[in-house]
Amino acid sequence: MTSNPNRNPENRRRFPMGSWNDFNDAQSNTNLIPKGTLAKVHLTIRPGGFDDASQGWTGGYATRGSTGAVYLNGEFTVTEGQYARRKIFTLIGLYSPKGPDWTNMGRSLVRGMLNSARGISDKDMSPEAQAARRISGFADLDGIEFIARIDIGTDASGDDKNEIRSAVTPDHRDYAQVMGAAPSLGQQSPAANTAPSPQPAAAPMPGRPAWAQ
Repeated sequence: MTSNPNRNPENRRRFPMGSWNDFNDAQSNTNLIPKGTLAKVHLTIRPGGFDDASQGWTGGYATRGSTGAVYLNGEFTVTEGQYARRKIFTLIGLYSPKGPDWTNMGRSLVRGMLNSARGISDKDMSPEAQAARRISGFADLDGIEFIARIDIGTDASGDDKNEIRSAVTPDHRDYAQVMGAAPSLGQQSPAANTAPSPQPAAAPMPGRPAWAQ
């Protein structure tokens, strides 16, 4: 008859009961950051090689999907705190043949990112603030750091995944604490160009964009 190694006192000291006998206290492998978490993130745009100069999409940053949708393939890395180095992958919509909703969502997110990164209140419509919300190209977004509100959506398989749909601006009470040294307009050097200022965007809609299924 085979003896139980855990009956040996020496083995119990070396290999505590519970570790490999009872898995109730093992960490759950959900790997999701809780919905609503605020985190400072760094954006890396994964280039897709699609350009359309008439839209201002240059530098090879945009990606065109098989459905004809165009988007920025965003890799957001949490830079500090409990979830430091965790990566969140989110598509920033530029165009969808199904309608303007995803374009508006993408523009709304980028506006929030610029407000957050450059320390601008969303209500600030001064000339300085409007200039700070303009970019010379997508290269200005590649590498930007801002405060994101972590959300939960679904991937193509229907499984839960973290997403970023909105940014936290200085209007939020926790902005300064999460951002650290909050930037000010006087420290910014936003690109002054003739790009049109963003128009009010539609409110974000839940779920994964239809064109990304």
